Formats: sequence, structure tokens, C-alpha cells
Amino acid sequence: MRKTITLMLSLLGWVPCLAQLTLEECYRKARENYPLVKQYGLIEKTKDYNVANAGKGYLPQVAFSAQATYQSDVTEIPIDFEQIGLAGIDIPTLDKAQYGATLEVSQTLWDGGAIRSEQENARAQADVELRDLDVNLYALHERVNQLYFGILLVEAQTEQNRLLQEELQQQCDRVASYVRNGVASQADWDALRVDLLKAKQDEAQCRHVRRAYAAMLGQLIGEDIGEETELVKPEAALPAEVENCRPELALFDAQIRQFEALDRRVHAGVMPQLGLFVRGGVGKPGLDMLSDDFKAYYLAGVRLSWNLGAFYTKKNERRKIETGIRGVETQRETFFFNTSLDAAQRNSEIDRYAEQLKYDDEIIALRESVKRASEKKMAEGTLSGTDLTRDIRAEQSARLDKIRHEIEWLLAVYNLKYVMNY
Repeated sequence: MRKTITLMLSLLGWVPCLAQLTLEECYRKARENYPLVKQYGLIEKTKDYNVANAGKGYLPQVAFSAQATYQSDVTEIPIDFEQIGLAGIDIPTLDKAQYGATLEVSQTLWDGGAIRSEQENARAQADVELRDLDVNLYALHERVNQLYFGILLVEAQTEQNRLLQEELQQQCDRVASYVRNGVASQADWDALRVDLLKAKQDEAQCRHVRRAYAAMLGQLIGEDIGEETELVKPEAALPAEVENCRPELALFDAQIRQFEALDRRVHAGVMPQLGLFVRGGVGKPGLDMLSDDFKAYYLAGVRLSWNLGAFYTKKNERRKIETGIRGVETQRETFFFNTSLDAAQRNSEIDRYAEQLKYDDEIIALRESVKRASEKKMAEGTLSGTDLTRDIRAEQSARLDKIRHEIEWLLAVYNLKYVMNY
């Protein structure tokens, strides 16, 4: 029994945790749920395969070849040995049909860095693809921001609407008593009742908008967001200095490193290569060209190869690489310029909403004072219900303005965080 009670208490303590959702959790879940995230593992596997395949160049290479030919003529020695007194000597004539098969094993001793540069290029290319994927997934943060703060704004408006309905209901009850006592007319009560019904309409509209935003955010993060789910209002703290840490910068660096890896591969392509080889075979004829029988043979030695034709294109290839690097640097400068403009706009929005917030409380206090005065006039029978609802609505509008300014200020702060990734 004690264990059952303990389990029930632990579950009750766990339920509120399930009903809460933070902005950072939405960022993480959106990345994990996005189908493109699977690309990370595929890129890593492809990189490992490419690096491993390039590394196979260090292993002994085996090549097999076989051929059968028929030639129109063969080599003969045009000497009549009987005329020079060498009777009995007979040099055989080769068959025009010749056959051969060889198996060669070679081992690279030095390749001028070709294999290493190929591996570096594979890693650099994978790094570029990973950084590009980071950029695509980071863009989800902006979409999450719009939906998350949209829900917060609608929820705050809904709560304020609930308070308005409570106040309007109280006013309706109070004016109903005024009508019974002859202080107010039925039209005054009707005016308040109309505003109460409009408030209920606004509540239904807010709930509909909240469900729509929650459905989109839920699809983005891969889980249902019901009306019982509480979105935690994030804190906003602006640092004194903001440094741009966007994933695009890492992408630009990775692209430059890829061009540098290509440059090393071009350099390795003009270097000589040194290796050992062993070749064994069987042929008719073999190494003895005067024998027309099938013979086995082998050769072993050192091979030096140098593709001098690579020098023809080396200069242009390096110029192409330098042009590519300058292109990436230009993109980076353009990105810094655009993000600076965007950050300036976000900072301007933050200042604008902060300036508006300075006056919201005073406006609300004045509107509330006007409303209380209208209530007194209503109780004295010197004010119509229409005028009272106007003042109630004016106070409500002032409170909604403050709510909107707070959420918009918070959204502007997180939009700035998105622009600079701090």
C-alpha cells in the first residue's frame, strides 16, 4: 500500500512537467523531428566510405590481364647457317598465334601526397555538407519563434478576455439592479450585454487561433500541444555586446578549407610516384622469344612514373581555386553586411517596444480611473450603458496593448538572438 501511494505521488509530481514546454525544448525537438536531420548520419557514412576507399591506395594493388593474338608476321633470322659452315643449327620460327596471361602486384612507396590529399578532400567535402545542413536546420528557430510567441500572445489575450467577461458580467448584474430601481434603463443593460457577447466571440476566436498555432507548432516538433500544455514564457536578457555566431560562418570556413584541400590535391597531381612491382605470367612465347612453347616467367623491380601533362593545367586549376576562395569571402562579407542591417532593424524594434512599454502602465491607470468615474455616474443615473461600455473597452484595449507590446518586445529580442545566434 505504501509503495502504491508513493508511486501515485511521484506520478502527480511528474504530470505538470509533461504539461510544460519551453522555447529551447521546441528548438531541440524541431531539429530532431525534421526529416533532414537524418542526413547527418548519411553524410558521416559517406565520408567514412570515401576516406576508406582513398586509403586503399596504400594497400598492394593487384592487376590481372590475359590476351590471345594472331599477327600477320613474326620475327625471323635471315641467315643460312649451312652456307657459313654451321650445319645442324636450327632456329625455330615463332607461331603467329600467341597467348599470354600476367598477374602483377604493385606497392606504392611514395605518391607525392595524392592519397592523403584525396582523404583530406573527402573530409572537407563532408564538413561542407554538414555545415550546410546546420544552416538549414537553424532556420527552424525562426519558424518556432513565430509560432511559440504567437501562442503566448493569444493565451495572454484569452486570459485578459476572461477578466473582461467577469467584469462585464458584474456590470450587467449591477446595472440590472439599477434597472429594477429605476436608475437605469433596459437599453443600458442591453448595451453591456452586447459587449459581453462580443467578448465571448473574441474568446472563441482566440481559442481557434491558439489551436491553429498549436497544431502547426506540434507538427513542427513532432508532438501534440493541447490546451492543457503550458508554454513557459522565456526570459530575455540582452548582452552588452553581441557577436555574430551564425552557422553560416562555419559553412564559409568549411568551403574555404575544401578549396584548400583541392589545392593540395592539384599539387600532389604533378608529383612523381615511386613503387615496387612483381609481375608473374605464362605465355607463348614467354620471356625467351626464341622459344615457341608455353613458359612461365616473372619480373620484379622499381617503377617511377611522372605525369608531366598535369603541369599543363596546374596554373589554371589553382587560379580557379583562388577565384572560388574569393567568391566565398565575398559571400561572407555580404552575409555580415545583411545580418548587420537585420540586427539594426531588430534593435530598433526592441527600443520601440520598450519605449511604448514605458507609458502602458500610466495609460492603463488613467483608463481605469475614467472607468471608475463612469461607474459612479452610472450608479447616479447620469451616464448611459453605451458610454460605460466604451470606457470599459478603452481600459481593456489599453491592457491588451501592454500585453501585445510585452510579447512583441520579447519576440524582437529572440529575433535578434536568431539573427546573431548568441
